[in-house]
Amino acid sequence: MDFIKENSMFNKGDKVIVAVSGGPDSTCLLYILNEIKDKIGITLVGAHLNHCLREGDAQKDELYAKNTCESLNIEFYSKTVDVHKIADQNNLSCEMAGREERYKFFKELLTSLNANKVALAHNANDQAETVLMRIMRGTGIEGMVGIKPIRDEIYVRPILHLSRKEIEAYCDENGISPRIDKSNLENIYARNKVRLELIPYMEENFNKDIIRTLNRMSDTVKKDNDYLMEISQKEFDKHCEIEGLRVIINKNAFKLHEAILSRIVREALLKVNHDLYNFEKVHITSVIKLQSQDTGKSIMLPANIIVENCYGNIHIYARGKTAYYNSNQYSLNINEKNIIHPLNLVIEMDVKSKSQDTLFKGTDYIKNFDYDKILGPIILRYREDGDKFMPLGMTGNKKIKDLFIDLKIPKSKRNEIPLICFGNDISWVVGYRVSEKFKVSRDTKNILRIRIGREE
Repeated sequence: MDFIKENSMFNKGDKVIVAVSGGPDSTCLLYILNEIKDKIGITLVGAHLNHCLREGDAQKDELYAKNTCESLNIEFYSKTVDVHKIADQNNLSCEMAGREERYKFFKELLTSLNANKVALAHNANDQAETVLMRIMRGTGIEGMVGIKPIRDEIYVRPILHLSRKEIEAYCDENGISPRIDKSNLENIYARNKVRLELIPYMEENFNKDIIRTLNRMSDTVKKDNDYLMEISQKEFDKHCEIEGLRVIINKNAFKLHEAILSRIVREALLKVNHDLYNFEKVHITSVIKLQSQDTGKSIMLPANIIVENCYGNIHIYARGKTAYYNSNQYSLNINEKNIIHPLNLVIEMDVKSKSQDTLFKGTDYIKNFDYDKILGPIILRYREDGDKFMPLGMTGNKKIKDLFIDLKIPKSKRNEIPLICFGNDISWVVGYRVSEKFKVSRDTKNILRIRIGREE
């Protein structure tokens, strides 16, 4: 109860999905939460994913989880997936495929049940095992934090402070006979080897209380990491821009200490990809090194994440999600609100005499043009090969491609910039430049004003 309060795991009125495998940890979690649910004002729902990994036993595990929930008058939901098949189809390990399917199931239930939290049964032994495994892989300070009590303000771990011995004692004292996953007793996985061989060896030869020691270390490291994360978040907000599904890290961020910079890069990847699985230190280092290379250089990271050097600034985005090209043309009408739903744009145009207009210089998305020079229809389109126009202040044409290079617009964004055209002439590279041909001058009699905004 104290651990739950210290970490502010629940709010009054929360609907909590409890992941129930049928084993000692999750069954203990279910009983503990059921004991205190009225005191803290939460309701519980049991959830079980049948992985189909152990013939016969998997069905018995599901039945046990179902019967346990029913005996406590707790709603129960289950789903069956063939994890072996999914792992083969997606070239994943069974562990990773199982994990992805579990979290997919939880997200489905969170939506369908309008639930707030998912309670997971990780314990102090799991924490110790995780920390040891990460140390052996060469983790940094953040990795040594291990399993966090709360993740994404949704996933909570109320018994993370309890050891496996304490959980087993709780089950014995309360006459609970959970299912035992026999695969946990076989040293076929790396984690099982740590659990069954390494930790017992350390307890016998070095520190009989190694589980608590590793958990204390994790708590200490967490405090230091929280402080670094607080500083990093402030620097992220200062040096980074989020444009849709793209994060741009300003080149000035790369002058920061690498302890802060690496966290900024990780946060940028998290914003784009929503998780950091499969991203390792080597990937973070490669992003940092890219910044010192030539503009236009790019690298591909896991999960189809592209990182591009754009004149010293680093752009991070997912391939296929931000690159945009639209070959359609959209006709625009004067004195109408032109709503282009596919582009989420609203374009308004009106004409007035110059004598009625005030000295309006325009903004990036509101511009004035000499209406009487316009021939042909007014359209919105995107760039095409060979496009040219005459930028304001010039006497000759310039290739749109060269303009984009001069403006240091990243290649990946150039197909996303709308062009307003009068007949065959480009009059406005929206957000950047207008044409000399249609500028308002002392001879202008009528003004066309164009406003471009986002659809609400």
